[in-house]
Amino acid sequence: MTLEEDGIEAMQEDEKQVTVQFVAENGQTMFQPFEVPRNITPQKLQLVLKALFTDESDKNRPYLFFVNDTEIKENLSTATQFMIIDYEKTLHITYQPQAVFRVRGVTRCTSSLSGHGEPVISSLFSPDGRFLASGSGDKTVRFWDLTTETPLHECKGHTNWVLAIAWSPDCQNLVSGDKSGNIICWDPITGKQKGKTMTGHKQWITCLSWEPLHLAPGGVCRRLVSASKDGDVRIWDVVTGQCARNLTSHTASVTSVRWGGSGLVYSASQDRTIKVWRAQDGALCRTLQGHGHWVNVLALNTDYVMRTGAFDPKDAKIVPDEIKETGAKLKELAAKRYKSVIDAVGEELLVSGSDDFTMFMWKPEKEKKCIARMTGHQQLVNDVKFSPDMRLVASASFDKSIRIWCGKTGKFMAVLRGHVQAVYQLAWAADSRLLVSGSADSTLKLWSMDTKKLHTDLPGHGDEVYTVDWSPDGQRVVSGAKDKLLRIWRK
Repeated sequence: MTLEEDGIEAMQEDEKQVTVQFVAENGQTMFQPFEVPRNITPQKLQLVLKALFTDESDKNRPYLFFVNDTEIKENLSTATQFMIIDYEKTLHITYQPQAVFRVRGVTRCTSSLSGHGEPVISSLFSPDGRFLASGSGDKTVRFWDLTTETPLHECKGHTNWVLAIAWSPDCQNLVSGDKSGNIICWDPITGKQKGKTMTGHKQWITCLSWEPLHLAPGGVCRRLVSASKDGDVRIWDVVTGQCARNLTSHTASVTSVRWGGSGLVYSASQDRTIKVWRAQDGALCRTLQGHGHWVNVLALNTDYVMRTGAFDPKDAKIVPDEIKETGAKLKELAAKRYKSVIDAVGEELLVSGSDDFTMFMWKPEKEKKCIARMTGHQQLVNDVKFSPDMRLVASASFDKSIRIWCGKTGKFMAVLRGHVQAVYQLAWAADSRLLVSGSADSTLKLWSMDTKKLHTDLPGHGDEVYTVDWSPDGQRVVSGAKDKLLRIWRK
């Protein structure tokens, strides 16, 4: 057979019809099967899907298409060329809705914010993207004005390094925990302390997490959970400044804590276990075991939707409005958003990262057996984050790499190499298409999820970058480093 005949045969093969059926992510089949040529492109599939949908909001969304977990990039026949497919049966094509909006990658540093006298340990944007706060080894918390990118308030009150900060989901409060074990609540508008200092922990605070807005009584965020080196997990009421519950069962330092959307509190510890508590009465529900070394970090697939609460990133404006809604209204909006994401994914998933170089994926509400063991890192895992659309998990490690995993099954998808030293922290863009990482090599790097490759390199800091965050409105990235500076990066 000549090359020409070979080519003709391949073309005829491509033009053959195949029966396909669109399947939603949750496995539902809403449309009848139909025939398409084997060389159909994703753009044409998009048009077909658009014609089938009746709802206007569904029509206007971009989609990705998958066959047996393989993305259709060029056309259907190239995606299936290494698969054994029975063309007499219907081929299932899964469609995944993508974010309606697109976050543009940041490219330049627009300001270097000096003021802290010691390394910046934590920096966080508020859920509505209006405020920026940072905590440092100089014992202060600082608020920054984002419209002018200048200092706003300097909050003094801690007697030791500020190690952890957390915004309440309604943007009314910021709490900070220090190396002496004290927790202080601040008002972002005035920069003054609210209520009294919360004392009780005997050693330093490692992590703070607020009760999600959709669970808060009357839509007022009052309760938060703190983890400490002393092995205790405490639930606080910020209005009274009292410790409402002390959850003691860990036998070593508690490294990470999360308040889940169904009213459960998850805590990870250096005793190699993760414990699941019921927040309302402090009962220990189950202990998740499996790690062979300290557990460093926890991530929930609902983290992002609970962090942003009532403030949907797709409705973000260039200059955020002041919050005029009542607490009850905000709670209603947050509950609606939380319900819509839980309907899409089915349930809350937890991923834990550890010093044993591995990660585990759990269904902590129901079972204590892990659903996936995620191996591949060659050093300890430092940070784990679910993407806002909950389809991907990114993990950062001391082995200088970042790994991307499937957010449903925990399967390995890609490794991102480029940093030349340990990667400390990660932050996702609100549309899940970009990821930013901060590293000990003093750079930030932006990674594209479309290509799974480096998008932009952002040098500029003079020393290790300890903290990065991407504002929920997608406009800015902030980084804090050992060089005592905060830098703001924009398009």
